[in-house]
Amino acid sequence: MPHPPSAPTFLSKAYFLRYVDEVEREWRVETRSARGGSSSSVVVEAYVAKYVVVASGENSEACVPQVEGLEGFMGEVVHSKDYKSGFKYKGKEVLVVGSGNSGMEIAYDLNHWGAQASVVIRSPVHVVTKELVHQGMFMLRYFPMKLVDAVTTLMAKLEYGDLSKYGIRRPNKGPFYLKQVTGRSPVIDVGTIAKIKEGAIKNKKVVFENNMEKEFDAIIFATGFRSAANNWLKDFKYILNENGMPKNEIPKHWKGENGIYCAGLSRRGLFGVSMDAQAIADDINHTLKLELAHEAKN
Repeated sequence: MPHPPSAPTFLSKAYFLRYVDEVEREWRVETRSARGGSSSSVVVEAYVAKYVVVASGENSEACVPQVEGLEGFMGEVVHSKDYKSGFKYKGKEVLVVGSGNSGMEIAYDLNHWGAQASVVIRSPVHVVTKELVHQGMFMLRYFPMKLVDAVTTLMAKLEYGDLSKYGIRRPNKGPFYLKQVTGRSPVIDVGTIAKIKEGAIKNKKVVFENNMEKEFDAIIFATGFRSAANNWLKDFKYILNENGMPKNEIPKHWKGENGIYCAGLSRRGLFGVSMDAQAIADDINHTLKLELAHEAKN
């Protein structure tokens, strides 16, 4: 790192230690890419920076759970990110693992194309209509979240009735509260619930329970995604935990040590990404101003 113009000709001990300290806290990031599309010719580029912002997303890697015996399954196993259409599964028995929006929509699409779809629903989940979501988001501008959650839950009960008889349980906390705290969205029904009620889409809490066995031609894991930042960030301990998510609690989750930050890992959607980006930009700007003031003083 070059010395600034204000640096003295002969450096003092204190000045030199500050210089070394700054050098040690620089980050080096290497990228590799194939030149001309050829895998045999790899170009390595190195970037050295004082600040690094991890913005690779909280959903950058598909999450497939470790299921005992899955390696011996002779049918097709696919993650929802690779699912295209239910056309290829016509007339086949397909198990969808996961009851979020992806899982419910895939089950509906499978049924549309003539597949025999079953859904594994393990955790409680809110089921709402698109109109209820829009209504709730509008109400949040003027009313507390607790009230909006209560109204939304009541309207969902009136719309769908008691879904527990179909294996779908509502969480104790409200849909908007859970979205803010955990990042998990309520299921926006596209017609799947009606198919479950009429028996066109089977609901299974657990497969192979109590000696019950059923053969499937394919298993589709709609089990979400996770952060893959730890796969490429060597010194992730300065900002992330072992799961690739912020080590610090909200609202200071975006700031790590030694000039590293993270944006978009707070499970708060685009609104959270925007807040993180602004906070990071303000913090770096503040730090640079302090450094310039310090240099000018010395």
